[in-house]
Amino acid sequence: MADQQQQDMPAPKGFKKVTEGKATILFPDTNEVFYNPIQEFNRDISIAAIRTWDEIFQEERAVKLAEKKARREANAAKRAQEGLDPLPEKEYPGGGLDFTAPRGITILEALSASGLRSIRYAKEIPNVKHILTNDLEADAVTSIKRNADFNGISPDLLEPHKGDAIDVLYQHRDPLKRYDVIDLDPYGTASPFIDGAVQAVTDGGLLCVTCTDLGVLAGSNYTETCYAKYGGHPVKADFCHEVALRLVLNTLSTSAARYKRHIVPLVSLSIDYYLRVFVRVYTSAAEVKMLASKTSLAYVCSGCQSAYTQSLGKVTNGPKGNKKFGVNTGPPVDRKCEHCGSKFHVAGPMWGKQLHSVPFIDRMLNHVKDASELYKTQPRILGMLSVCKEEIESPFYYTANGLSGIVHCTSIPLLHVSSALLHQEYKVSGSHATQGSIKTNAPPSVVWDIMRSWVKLNPVKNVKPESPAGRILAVEPKKIANFEMHPDARSDSRKNNLVRYQMNPTKNWGPQSRAGGGNKRKADDDHTKQTQGGSKKAAEASGPSQV
Repeated sequence: MADQQQQDMPAPKGFKKVTEGKATILFPDTNEVFYNPIQEFNRDISIAAIRTWDEIFQEERAVKLAEKKARREANAAKRAQEGLDPLPEKEYPGGGLDFTAPRGITILEALSASGLRSIRYAKEIPNVKHILTNDLEADAVTSIKRNADFNGISPDLLEPHKGDAIDVLYQHRDPLKRYDVIDLDPYGTASPFIDGAVQAVTDGGLLCVTCTDLGVLAGSNYTETCYAKYGGHPVKADFCHEVALRLVLNTLSTSAARYKRHIVPLVSLSIDYYLRVFVRVYTSAAEVKMLASKTSLAYVCSGCQSAYTQSLGKVTNGPKGNKKFGVNTGPPVDRKCEHCGSKFHVAGPMWGKQLHSVPFIDRMLNHVKDASELYKTQPRILGMLSVCKEEIESPFYYTANGLSGIVHCTSIPLLHVSSALLHQEYKVSGSHATQGSIKTNAPPSVVWDIMRSWVKLNPVKNVKPESPAGRILAVEPKKIANFEMHPDARSDSRKNNLVRYQMNPTKNWGPQSRAGGGNKRKADDDHTKQTQGGSKKAAEASGPSQV
């Protein structure tokens, strides 16, 4: 009722009012960029992820406290048998703690702009104790204060803060000052903030990171910029968005490893024109030793896009069960592609393990299914998470159109490719990153045999013998593919008609203009903010124009 009354209040003179979720935000009429509704999905899925993580976090805490309580009681019983008095309460691990009450979580939003995201967190995440809502520009902090007051949120719950995001993160590296959730959502690259963020998040805490510089991460024109920011090369291929996700995760993992910390990806999403990843950060020197084996290079054919991966390190078990770490041998390919004779390009280093945690996605799906009143974008959240859950762990994907284009044939239906692979007992799924995608654990030789079989049914003309298509089709298939519809070719998300891939909602949609300084600041929600400093410094930090 209070939220409805607040939403019904008229906007003060000189301001426009926008309601999203349970938050109503005031924007000055003079803003050149007003509000980007496309980003509501980003905030909705972030709230769902934080709430799901918090449930798990509190359960883990309860187990740890129960174990401490059991040890305390066992110790007291032992001392009683020996005729000794119990130790003072404060000398027991966990002494004086409430073993049942959940601990309120803390959130740091490092680059907040209008404060819309933090206000939604404060009103829609029930177990939040404190949110530090930071921005570098004074007018943004004024906007945060105004919007927090308009929504009836106390400074104790949501603290507006003016500061350099990097400085703020470094000021909270002390374990006693860390935040349970850190949200990085800059305009452009998040790379300047990652080193501080992996140190400032609680052990087992949640790190939420957005990158909108897909022109760098998923393109092939700025490889030097990508390497400078993310420590790896992108790829020119249909699966460039998955490589972009893996480059960002690798940056997080290598940054964390410097401080004896490691990451566990929960959900890694390629959405519209940006990436959004949710990872947990833990402290463990033993797990850091596994980093090289989790890091991969990719060898991608420049002609047919056949891809092969290889981890940088290897782990073997010694005679006594102890792990031994070494350097891998390689490369896994010859100088030229065995299928089309083209050269290979090297991509990475990148994250080589799973992108998602299926148990986490299951819990997140259950929460979102029961919360239609909370999330306006619920259909899309359910669809995207369902596709993520179905994804097999094999790196990269093909597209039906891409395969057909390489051999210059009539476009092969997606379900035909999936059925042919399933009939040969390979795993198949789609990828949330691209419509018409096919992930499989089948080697490229099997995929090209399927395309050769398709071409036999749908002949092509005028293929140059020395082209990639000509060389692929010059080889007879070792096994003729069976294109009869396989019962598992249609995924559950497809059968249930979920909103798996978002259509462009408006003409020329995408990220709004970058935030400027002073009175010209464009205080759009979370994507028209500074990366760091004024507009010139922000432009230098973000590199080339965004996709």
